[in-house]
Amino acid sequence: MSEPAIIEGDADLAAAIAKAAGRLLVGLRESGLFEGKALGAAGDAVAQKLIEEAIKLQRPNDAVLSEEAVDDKARLAASRVWIIDPLDGTREYGEGRADWAVHVALTVDGAPALGAVALPGLDLVLRSDAPPARPAGNTPPKMLVSRTRPAPQALHVAELMGAELLPMGSAGAKAMAVVLGEADVYVHGGGQWEWDSAAPVGVAAAAGLHVSRLDGSPLVYNQVPPWLPDLVIAPPELAEQVLAPAASGPG
Repeated sequence: MSEPAIIEGDADLAAAIAKAAGRLLVGLRESGLFEGKALGAAGDAVAQKLIEEAIKLQRPNDAVLSEEAVDDKARLAASRVWIIDPLDGTREYGEGRADWAVHVALTVDGAPALGAVALPGLDLVLRSDAPPARPAGNTPPKMLVSRTRPAPQALHVAELMGAELLPMGSAGAKAMAVVLGEADVYVHGGGQWEWDSAAPVGVAAAAGLHVSRLDGSPLVYNQVPPWLPDLVIAPPELAEQVLAPAASGPG
């Protein structure tokens, strides 16, 4: 058997990995072998194995940070670090919903260099090197919130902006809803792991959206612990309306 071809471009690799993991997850769910939490656990495991082995083969000298793997602190000395979430929105995946995602990002010296987010339930892969043209904003604006734990900061900003709340599952699905124009603002104030946002932030920034912490400072990755307290994704024209009340509001 011949060796798999090496994918030269990092953006092409990220998209190929995200797409392949997404297809694997869809097939697993359609198999009927698992359901509910067991399906989510099985999905996490198989997607992690595929992504881990693909990066090891394709980029053996790069470091990896993943939700589903032991944190190898050798990443801290590495310039190039892949930050992945094999299955973002495990609950939604197990419930048969479409608002779950696969995240594959490459960070260089702590900054997102590129990202790919697969939305397998919608048969989409969004990538930072070819972001879609974002349509005009909604009136009134739509703000994404967690299905189960809406952030107080988001509710505060939504009230001030007169925004309509749009509950949704995974962080990747929320961020891509802003990229696609289905929503206008994503504010998260409860803290997230780096793998929750690295790839979505890479795609959102490439699409021309404002991405930052609630206080407007940049998002920095490959940290210890790999944790970001808050996040804002919004069109530049709405960023000022979002940042000040988000930083100073409830929460």
